[in-house]
Amino acid sequence: MNKEKMAEWLAEGSIAIPRLLLNHYKKIGLTEIEFMLLLHIHSYIENGILFPTPAQIAERMTLTPTECMEVLRRLIQKGLLSIEEHMDERSIRIEKYSLKPLWEKLVHHLLSEAFYGEQERSEEEEKSLYTMFEQEFGRPLSPFECETLAMWVDQDGHDPAIIKAALREAVLSGKLNFRYIDRILFEWKKNGIRTIEQAQSYGKKFRKHQQSARPAQTQGEYKRTVPFYNWLEQS
Repeated sequence: MNKEKMAEWLAEGSIAIPRLLLNHYKKIGLTEIEFMLLLHIHSYIENGILFPTPAQIAERMTLTPTECMEVLRRLIQKGLLSIEEHMDERSIRIEKYSLKPLWEKLVHHLLSEAFYGEQERSEEEEKSLYTMFEQEFGRPLSPFECETLAMWVDQDGHDPAIIKAALREAVLSGKLNFRYIDRILFEWKKNGIRTIEQAQSYGKKFRKHQQSARPAQTQGEYKRTVPFYNWLEQS
């Protein structure tokens, strides 16, 4: 094989295809033909040919120039390709293709997907929150209790995980009622408790303090293995 010819082939370089585009081109409304045509336009632009003709594009594809023209028109209508004017080095106004609409559409799709994905996760977490409360209470929640739960999330900004932790704290203390749980959440928020770990540490600290404050129990007296912290007694 002619080494010079091989070096010439390698000198043509390569084209980088963003993996995000490869994974999501269908979701932003591109067909395989449209996707391939855009890649060829991208390749031409990389090589300094800013406005390849339908005939030039057709040379690289299994389409006729007329078919390429139709695909180009469709891409512009979809808002995935645009034609811009700019001045060249000789101050001559020329036209060029721009892939900026394609990248903007891809970014918009990814941001929307992330937003709705987060929204779905949040809704699922809230559903599991209601389910957990009903399981612990052993009955369906009343409209007022459902409204209180929604208020903790929407108005007070408590993370569902923190609300679940407060529910477990109430169960542990043997005081399973919404007023008690609300007081726990109030105390945690007032003291900057934001994570499960902080909540657990805070509860243990007060239980330890409460246990040490109790008078010594007489021999034979029943000894509770888990010291409880009464949140309602806190100011």
